[in-house]
Amino acid sequence: MEKHQELERGLKNRHVQLISIGGAIGTGLFLGSGKTIQLTGPSILLTYAITGGVIFLVMRALGELMLTNLKYHSFLDFVAEYLGTKVAFVTGWTYWFCWISIAMADLTATGLYVRYWLPNIPQWLPEMIALVILLGLNLVAVGLFGELEFWFALIKVVAIIGLIIVGAFMIITSYKTTAGHVTVSNLWNQGGFFPKGGSGFVKSFQMATFAFAGVELVGLIGGETSDPETVLPKAINNIPVRIILFYLGSLFMIMSIYPWHSLSADQSPFVQVFSEIGIVAAASIVNIVVLSSAMSACNSAIYSTGRMIRSLAQEGSAPKQFKQLTSHRVPGRALLFSTVIIFFAVVLNFFLPSQVFTLISSVATICFLFIWGIIVYTHMMYRKKNPAAAAQHHFKLPFFPYSTYLIFAFLLFVLVALTLQTDTLEALIFTPLWFIVLLLIYRFKFSKR
Repeated sequence: MEKHQELERGLKNRHVQLISIGGAIGTGLFLGSGKTIQLTGPSILLTYAITGGVIFLVMRALGELMLTNLKYHSFLDFVAEYLGTKVAFVTGWTYWFCWISIAMADLTATGLYVRYWLPNIPQWLPEMIALVILLGLNLVAVGLFGELEFWFALIKVVAIIGLIIVGAFMIITSYKTTAGHVTVSNLWNQGGFFPKGGSGFVKSFQMATFAFAGVELVGLIGGETSDPETVLPKAINNIPVRIILFYLGSLFMIMSIYPWHSLSADQSPFVQVFSEIGIVAAASIVNIVVLSSAMSACNSAIYSTGRMIRSLAQEGSAPKQFKQLTSHRVPGRALLFSTVIIFFAVVLNFFLPSQVFTLISSVATICFLFIWGIIVYTHMMYRKKNPAAAAQHHFKLPFFPYSTYLIFAFLLFVLVALTLQTDTLEALIFTPLWFIVLLLIYRFKFSKR
């Protein structure tokens, strides 16, 4: 097996560029944006702009780290080097838990979306079929994972661009909808830009931050490209443009077409817009988009959890069998283990109360804040220990160390904002239990190594 112990660098530039786009566009934009807008109003545009800017800095820190040692395929390797094996153990299993929870949610959603067209089939059937297909493609070659993600992301991009084009046409022609004329002034004519006041604006940051959960996957994917020194910086540097185009562009158009308070919280704004111009199959089109988005998230979860478990095994924090690669140079055993856990979690979802699932999902999302903080802190330690090498690096985090302080301040601000909602406050209370359990496991199982 030794000759296959290096992961295949089978991802092409177009794969990474589209995957980086897909990672910044969640299902919530297509389904949940109506509810988000109603809770916050037009100021959600500013929220996404600020959050996106901070996430870009996090990704620049990650990109700089990943390019300092191309033998490393995961940020976990850098965490182990600069922060120690205990922190790497906690970080790795926390990141694994985050993606397992995301996969659990999106696989459940996949079954619901398929039942939109086939209401008589049991929900578990399309979930199992989807999981088997995604596992099979991940086992064959990393290039197939990239190809699948490429097309998933392309579907989302086409849907958003279509919305922006339709919205621009409506604004130019002063199109009249059931809610009135389409005009940019709808952004401030209905109670101002901050209709929910400062409290509503602060609460919106939890939604915006959650929308970017998983964007750091680009750092993992970049490690399996044939030319990471070119591909990774390009994918990261394009993140601001994508945020402006996809999030700000689509939400700007939606709130120009419909006054923010007239949007339905229970219906996708995309369905409303496409239906308005006479597209009869609007609901089915959006269902295809959200189905591809859910499948994409599950695909990414299988990919990332497999790589994370392999990294943990290499550090001695998971069974050594998970280090082994298949003849296709993918971590087959790690992928299979994660997939089994994902499906087991979905099965549990049918038997446990929905409140438990909501709590698990909320805890996992909060853990993403921890992951981003660890990435940035690891980068800070790298800069501290390697000042000469850092000075010569061609892809550096801008405005260091002030940008680092800004990121930490933002993450702390989001944690404070999470205390304003009951469900996320409960998750904040329970989250420390996860870290306590991991530290106890490390102490009793691995501290004597």
